[in-house]
Amino acid sequence: MKKIFHNRTVLGVISIALAVLICFGLAPAINKASNNQIQIIRVAKSIPEGTAITKDMVTMVSVGSYNLPANIVKNDKDVIGKYTTAELDTGDYILSSKISDKAKSPYLSALDGKKQAISISIKSFAAGLSGKLQSGDVVQLIVSGYGDAKQTIAPPELKYVKLLAATTAKGEDTDQTKDTEKKDDSSKSDNIPATLTLLVTTEQATRLVDYENNGKLYATLVYRGDGQEAQEYINKQDEYLNQLDPIPSTGTAQGSATGGVPADGQ
Repeated sequence: MKKIFHNRTVLGVISIALAVLICFGLAPAINKASNNQIQIIRVAKSIPEGTAITKDMVTMVSVGSYNLPANIVKNDKDVIGKYTTAELDTGDYILSSKISDKAKSPYLSALDGKKQAISISIKSFAAGLSGKLQSGDVVQLIVSGYGDAKQTIAPPELKYVKLLAATTAKGEDTDQTKDTEKKDDSSKSDNIPATLTLLVTTEQATRLVDYENNGKLYATLVYRGDGQEAQEYINKQDEYLNQLDPIPSTGTAQGSATGGVPADGQ
């Protein structure tokens, strides 16, 4: 056997045979598979994580079927109305592992332990700025009918608060339902916010619970726009909160109602 493989002629014949097999056997089979076209769904424009996919965000294209992932999406009906679980760039194929029937909340995943999320009820359409609030807005909370004296107060510890989401009674964030809603009256009524989710400190959360239980909360829009400028408002609020004494374990938020305002010069 060793003598056979040491024979250059035999090795040459074997090499030629292998080359013929590759050229006339494997190569045509691979080319045939590559030329076999199927339709798949491709991203037409960048889609952020947690976004509801709409028809204009995707396109159907024909590509070679060879070596495609088994979980690639081939029908737009399996995509439209679903939520992305990762950021998708223009030209990306859509895999079933990157979409979900339910929306992921990236703002909750980003909590770092320094602040927390809390939801407050919107007891009227007007109290939530008539459904105009958006994720990322800086809002101020006003309390009406608070306590036995039925005061209307603007708590200084809630002057600048970041809004994480406005959510409907069905548990859907309004930013997402606006992307997928049909233009009819029933869908518009479904998009009315029932709660606001806010990014707050423990101090603010404690006071919010008291204000909601003993009054009615209204949200006013302070700022919408650039994230850096929005953060400046939040920083001013944090500076004020750092000057407050902790809430007594048996106390209420009543004492803060008449306190000062953040020293922002405004």
